[in-house]
Amino acid sequence: MIQSMTGYGKCVAEYNGKKIHAEIKSLNSKALDLSTRLAPLYREKEMEVRQLISTALERGKVDFNLWIEKDEVASVSTINKELVGEYYNQIKDVSASLGLEMGGTQSANEWMKVLLRMPDVMSRSEVEELADEEWVVARQVVEGAINALVEFRKQEGEALAKKFTEKIENIRTYLASIEPYETGRTEKIRQRLLDTLEQHIGGDYDKNRLEQEMIYYIEKLDISEEKQRLSNHLNYFLETMKDGKGQGKKLGFIAQEMGREINTTGSKSNQAEMQNIVVKMKDELEQIKEQVLNVM
Repeated sequence: MIQSMTGYGKCVAEYNGKKIHAEIKSLNSKALDLSTRLAPLYREKEMEVRQLISTALERGKVDFNLWIEKDEVASVSTINKELVGEYYNQIKDVSASLGLEMGGTQSANEWMKVLLRMPDVMSRSEVEELADEEWVVARQVVEGAINALVEFRKQEGEALAKKFTEKIENIRTYLASIEPYETGRTEKIRQRLLDTLEQHIGGDYDKNRLEQEMIYYIEKLDISEEKQRLSNHLNYFLETMKDGKGQGKKLGFIAQEMGREINTTGSKSNQAEMQNIVVKMKDELEQIKEQVLNVM
């Protein structure tokens, strides 16, 4: 069954005091337009992530985000006490050499503010290296988000398939409703020609020539081939939907061919009732064309 290109998925897992989040969403696009944002710890795995996404999704404008949510305790900055002491001793020596005093509560508070602003005094933990065990968990999170999006696409695809089937059957019903008008219009053409001849030249006319003219008009206005081709396209559209994902472009091409046959039928219709039916078929087809753009 077909899949929609529109979808959303997310997944979360915990590892060693932190939560690993993955979020992915997609919209329709002619090809795969992939944008990824990964936490610095996982950037070395970006190509692997992109390969996982491109293999599973194939088409669409895709935005992917992988980030880490750490515990507050783990993310708190630490004070480098040794470095603070070193800065303090240097400042004290400079103050003594200049004859300045570093005494009093207020003075101590002010100096502490200065010390805490010194380079590298406030620092976080050392730069992490990605452990194999953590990447196993992170990769599962990535795959979980992708799978969630694929399931979303399948659900949307089922809704689209139902909509397409409804519209295809509507066109088929309208096509069948043309037949009564088509059958009667041959006699109307004949009668119109006879009335014209009677009005201008009376009964003195070549009946063989009349039959030739009738054949000409019937052949010119005959829509039997258009009806047959349109019926074939309707069946082919439904069959293609069942072939699985990746049929969006093909369904678009079939819809274009359906439009050509409907337009030709309209141009050959010389009755208001038939033209009204053609307009209804066009309306149904336009709704199909709009939604086909969302099919992967």
